[in-house]
Amino acid sequence: MFTSRAEYRLTLRADNADQRLTPKGVALGLVGSARQRVFEDKTEQLASARALLDRLKITPDAAGRAGLRLNRDGVRRSAFELLSYPEITFDQLSAVWPEMRELDTRIAAQMDIEATYAVYVDRQAADIERARRDEGVAIPADLSFDDLPGLSNEVREKLTAVRPATLGQASRIAGMTPAALTLLAVAIRRRGRSVGARRTA
Repeated sequence: MFTSRAEYRLTLRADNADQRLTPKGVALGLVGSARQRVFEDKTEQLASARALLDRLKITPDAAGRAGLRLNRDGVRRSAFELLSYPEITFDQLSAVWPEMRELDTRIAAQMDIEATYAVYVDRQAADIERARRDEGVAIPADLSFDDLPGLSNEVREKLTAVRPATLGQASRIAGMTPAALTLLAVAIRRRGRSVGARRTA
């Protein structure tokens, strides 16, 4: 519900709702034993399918001979990675690796979706980790935003009005730009080094 309001929503999809929510239902006692067994069986099949697709690898030259066009960079790519390419289909890969045809059609379809989103989900995970780190970067209460060169007047006014406690909180202020956050982060680091130098002097 209301996934459009979630800040990070690439994993909040209809296709994986059962994978995300069934364990919570089990923990709360809301899922019957029959449904739980079905879920556990699907989970095992998905894990086995992912392991298979990660294990099957091919070089660009071998892929070219199989009719798959890849960059000739010498890098071996897995079936899962290749499945993320818009121009490569599950059927094409099954022609290269016949064992992929043994996967249940629903599991194969889920792997296709997972591969399509994988690169974007990884980027989002990196964004989440960066945001968590920023939440731990405290902004000194006495830091004067007026003394920070490079900030626009609008950003200075917003920072002064909100007085964010952390870099993460500052990043959520409307109109805050990546450049302004970088300037703020640099100022915080310099302030920290300056304080450390005074303490050791």
